[in-house]
Amino acid sequence: MVLETLAEHRCFGGVQGFYRHRSSACNGPMNLGVFVPPQAERARVPMLYWLSGLGCTEQNFTLKAGAQRVAAELGLMLVVPDTSPRNTGIRGEADDEHLGVGASLYVDATRAPWSRHFQMYTYVTEELPVLIAAHFPADTQRAGIFGHSMGGHGALTIALRNPQRYRSVSALAPIASPMQVDWCARAFAEYLGSDRETWSPYDACGLLASGHRFPGEILVDQGAADPHLSNLKPDSLRAACARAGQALNLRRQAGYDHSYFFVASFIAEHLRHHAQALV
Repeated sequence: MVLETLAEHRCFGGVQGFYRHRSSACNGPMNLGVFVPPQAERARVPMLYWLSGLGCTEQNFTLKAGAQRVAAELGLMLVVPDTSPRNTGIRGEADDEHLGVGASLYVDATRAPWSRHFQMYTYVTEELPVLIAAHFPADTQRAGIFGHSMGGHGALTIALRNPQRYRSVSALAPIASPMQVDWCARAFAEYLGSDRETWSPYDACGLLASGHRFPGEILVDQGAADPHLSNLKPDSLRAACARAGQALNLRRQAGYDHSYFFVASFIAEHLRHHAQALV
């Protein structure tokens, strides 16, 4: 796989880079950010995939979360893909903030025209690990996954479906049951069709109800002043984990909203949560 370097910056003794490559899964170019900690000069390091939320690119987390300082301390590589393919030629791909560009919901679309490019589940779980292993000093056997909002949904569902691939998982303000959320349901119907059974692999609460488990504790932070609480369904996640016997540490943070100020406030604790399983 050819990887094009767009920019690289020295950062806390490591390197924050931005890259582009041609994705076979998404049938076109994809951008990503990668932070390589200083420990990678001596040996391969564990890695964390961060999945961003609705409307974001690979730059939101890398520029706003302030994660590199603690990642450098802990020796963690951070891999931050874009949230969707872009400039695919699909008519109206950027017309609706809840569908298309920046709104992949991390699914593998099965309906045209989306199915030709919107294969983000396969991109994250299959293609990206191969790309990272080929170009960076990562120990892909020590991998965790986390994310925010739509990306938190992606992290939870991907970890629950692939517990052998990820050693740790966490989320900040995740969409815990998108099948219960109107705009997510509309997007699922466009990407996957009207049969709701095909949606359930992309719903954390549904996965827990159908027997999926993650062997470690799931850490979730939720801002108590988040204006999107009715769509995020933290209570549904708590109930689903309790019924399933899934270990969950759901922390409600008083006064915090849905923004990257919230993410930046708790990102260090999430990195340390992952480091316990990875380092």
